[in-house]
Amino acid sequence: MPQMLTDRTALVTGGGVGIGASIALALATAGARVAVTYRTHAPDDEVLAALEAASGQAPVAVAVDATDESEVRRAVDIVAGELGGLDVLVNNIGGLVQRARLEELDLALWRRIMTVNLDSTFLFTHHVLPHLREQSGRVINLASLAGHTGGHPGALAYATSKAAIVGFTRALAKELAPRGITVNALAPGFIEATPFHDTFTTDDSKAETITTIPAGRAGVPEDVAGAALWLASDLASYVTGTVVDINGGQYFR
Repeated sequence: MPQMLTDRTALVTGGGVGIGASIALALATAGARVAVTYRTHAPDDEVLAALEAASGQAPVAVAVDATDESEVRRAVDIVAGELGGLDVLVNNIGGLVQRARLEELDLALWRRIMTVNLDSTFLFTHHVLPHLREQSGRVINLASLAGHTGGHPGALAYATSKAAIVGFTRALAKELAPRGITVNALAPGFIEATPFHDTFTTDDSKAETITTIPAGRAGVPEDVAGAALWLASDLASYVTGTVVDINGGQYFR
């Protein structure tokens, strides 16, 4: 892989496993020094070793509750201090939390899902912005195919939060464009080998979903990482406010 991100720094939230870990490794392999945050899924020794081998520098890993503003502020200060500023922020934190149809969805669960997916994106972006280098800054948010389609049954709150991330992305892209900072989103479809589907999707549902994908297969985290690398690089310096759909042709506009 070409060294497209030499001398760049990046923070990937939720970067210990799955899509986040794959994005972190792609950025490191392209030359960036990478920091990751985690809460439930800490990066294991294999992930940390791969990041160090890829970039030649020890990765920074910080535990954080991304729904707590004081913890987010602390984590960002640690990362920015270790890396000497930031060029790329990947807001990868998020999750379904729990499947619930409207009649089962109380306000507490609704707010919890919104906080995990939407508030965490806002908090990290808000606190990273003072450290994000102008003219080279990149913000990459993780939306979802569910934000376009509504997702599977029980994903009402999750789909709503991911649709909101698209709006957040486009509004912030307009705000930050004069400063040379791009803001884009990735909207993965069915990506296997992730805690999301390992937890919430049955084998039968996985097999049925694959039959609806023109590419004939599920995605893998590396499929998302490739798009993230492009958006983080100078190749996409004139791309902002865009949502990149990564779903094998299952959905496109």
